[in-house]
Amino acid sequence: MPDAAPKLRKEISACTHCAEHLPAGPRPVVQFGSTARILIIGQAPGSKVHATGVPWDDPSGERLREWTGIAPQDFYDEKKVALMPMGFCYPGKGKSGDLPPRNECAPLWHERILDVLPDDRLTLLVGSYAQNHYLPEAKKESLSERVRNFAAFGTNVFPLPHPSWRVVGWMKRNPWFEEDVLPALKKAVAQKL
Repeated sequence: MPDAAPKLRKEISACTHCAEHLPAGPRPVVQFGSTARILIIGQAPGSKVHATGVPWDDPSGERLREWTGIAPQDFYDEKKVALMPMGFCYPGKGKSGDLPPRNECAPLWHERILDVLPDDRLTLLVGSYAQNHYLPEAKKESLSERVRNFAAFGTNVFPLPHPSWRVVGWMKRNPWFEEDVLPALKKAVAQKL
C-alpha cells in the first residue's frame, strides 16, 4: 500500500480554509511521516515559526526538546516525530499574547493525520487546547492536575504544560514536574525513538 503521508502533507500545505481570519496569511506548519512513533500536539505556530515555517523553532521548542530529551536531528525527522498543532497557522496577536488556535484545523485534518501514524505512538498533549480536545473527560481538572496525574492517562499519552516563558514560574511552584513527570516522559520518549 502506498504511503499516504506525502500526499496529505502536500494537501495541508496548500490549505487556505481560514485565510480570511489570519492576519499574517495562511502558512500551515505541520510535520509527520507514516513511521513517526512520537506525536506532539501543541497549540499553534507563533510569529517566529510562521516566518521560518519550522515547527517549534523558538524558545518554547528549545524547552520542549529539553523536557523530552529529543535531540534536534530526531525532533525534526518526520520519520520519528510528528508535530501536529491544534491550529496549523499563526492566528495573530491578541491583547495578552497570541490568539487561540483556529478551530477549523482539528476537524479538517487531525483524523486524517492520525490515520497515517502508527497505532503504537506516544502522544504528548502540550497545553490546555490539546488536552481539552483529546482528554475531554479530564476537562474538569486543572492543567496542573492533569500533568501531575499523567499516569492516569495510560502509557501512551502525556499531558504537558505549554513550554512558553510563562511556565518558568509554574515549574518553581510545582517542583514535582521536574522530579516526577520529566524523568517518566524522557523514558517513554526514549522507548519510542
